[in-house]
Order: sequence, then C-alpha cells, then structure tokens
Amino acid sequence: MVEVVGVRFKKAGKVYYFDPEGLKVEEGQFAIVETARGVEYGSVVKGNTLVNDEEVFQPLKKVMRVATEEDKKQEAEDKKKEKEAFAICEGKINKHNLVMKLVDVEITFDHNKLIFYFTSDGRVDFRELVKELASIFRTRIELRQIGVRDEAKMLNGIGICGRALCCATFLGDFTPVSIKMAKEQNLSLNPTKISGICGRLMCCLKYEEDVYEELNKNLPNVGDTISTPDGTGDILSVNVLMQMVKAVVRKKENDPPTIGFYNVSEINVIKAKKAKKQNQEQGKKIVAKPIPKEDLLDLDLED
Repeated sequence: MVEVVGVRFKKAGKVYYFDPEGLKVEEGQFAIVETARGVEYGSVVKGNTLVNDEEVFQPLKKVMRVATEEDKKQEAEDKKKEKEAFAICEGKINKHNLVMKLVDVEITFDHNKLIFYFTSDGRVDFRELVKELASIFRTRIELRQIGVRDEAKMLNGIGICGRALCCATFLGDFTPVSIKMAKEQNLSLNPTKISGICGRLMCCLKYEEDVYEELNKNLPNVGDTISTPDGTGDILSVNVLMQMVKAVVRKKENDPPTIGFYNVSEINVIKAKKAKKQNQEQGKKIVAKPIPKEDLLDLDLED
C-alpha cells in the first residue's frame, strides 16, 4: 500500500496522485505540487489515503506544501495574466492569418511555461507566432492542439438536456462512444439529436449502455414473425425497458389484423428477420421476467 494525496488542477479534470511525504493534507485544501511540466497549484480532492501499489505510477511526484495565502493571491494574479496572454495571442494569430482557434491559456505556478490550447482542422505552421510570444512573455511557450471534445470540456456550455456539460462538470476522462449505443437504446439516429455541442456523439449514450445490452438479449427484432396468445404476427416495435413488443396479429389467415402488446415471455420467434447472436436458432423461446399487470396501466408503445 502507498500513501497518496489526490489533486485536481481543473474543475472536472483528472485526479493525479502525489506523495505527501508525511505532510497532512485534507480534502478541500489547495496544494503546491511538483509535476512533469513544473510546479503547479491544485485543489485537493482526496486527503492522505492508502491505495494499492498497482493504482499508482512510481515514483510519485511530491506535495511541496499546503497552499498559503500568498500562494492563493499568486494564483488569482496568474488567472488575470492568463486572460491578458489570451488577448495578446489572439491578436498575433489574426496578424499572421493563422487558421486556428485559441481556446485557453495556462501559466504554470512557477512561471516557467505558458501553454496555449487551440483547435484547428489541419496542421498549422506557428513557428513565427511562438517566436513573437516568447519575446513578449520571456518564458517557455507551448502551443498544444486539442480536439473538439477537449474544447467543449474547457469552455463548458449547456447540453440539449438543459444541464451543464457532463465533460465540464464531473467526467474526468472521455470514454469511446459509438453509434451502436444509440441503436441499442432505440434512439433517433438524427445527428442533431444524439450529438453534443462538440459535434461528436454525446457522452451520456454510454451511461446506460450496459443495461440496454443486457435487456436487448431478451428482445426480438422489428420485423420478426412471432407466435402470440392471439395468433401469429409481425413485430412493429419493441420497448426495451418494459420488455414488451407491439405486433400486428391475425388469429387466422383471413382474419383482419389487430394490434397487440405482448410481454416477451408470452411470445416465440417463428421467423427472425435479423438473427441475433444469442438467438440464432429459429423458434427459440425468449425468456424474460414477466412485467406485473399494474405496471402496464396506460402503456403506450407508439413510436
């Protein structure tokens, strides 16, 4: 076991572990720590804690001290300098007609490096820009190109749900999101409805994916021919969460069709339009826990 302190440098940023070296640090405090890019000021999100050796990368960087009032004043001053640096850099970008969008600026606590984050559709030759910035700020200059998801995380915003962006409020890391997740959840594949303000698929598609994958194992596909208590029919739609299907059914071949709603425990697949991996044998009975009748009141499975 290793004693560590968890420090975060941005509101929804990744948590990094540091060696307290006997220093008592509490959650909610601010600390000055040694990092790979220099001395940094961060918020403590996890006080002195013991973690397994495999959870950390040795050797750990050190916690130099708990932030003093002077440190806090310097951090506030640095925030003002970052805004000034942003305006200066933006002016230089326009001067050189560079096709890039400046997103954010960071200055390390020891003032040894100034980092400019930007987005661009392609490669940018910013050598002259770096020279000018270095002559103005008299410190090391780093221009770092980021993706559109990182841009949204840095700038924050309001999603289509009406809430602040997940990536900017609590998501420490981005996880892969695929169109398959939207299909599993029977969502509209209209890009405007399943994309975030970054233009990529919404991160929240991942949240319930495991549940939908498990529930979909019990469900047939739209278009499958099934047998029901009322006769043979074809599936029009499925309700994943309710574990029910909507089908057009005929009791006899020449009878007029009727619409019925059935729990998956009541049906058998006679002919699968698109076989699922877990139900490749035709006529295999689909087993699912029946839904209580009281939960089916006012059921509406209309598309």
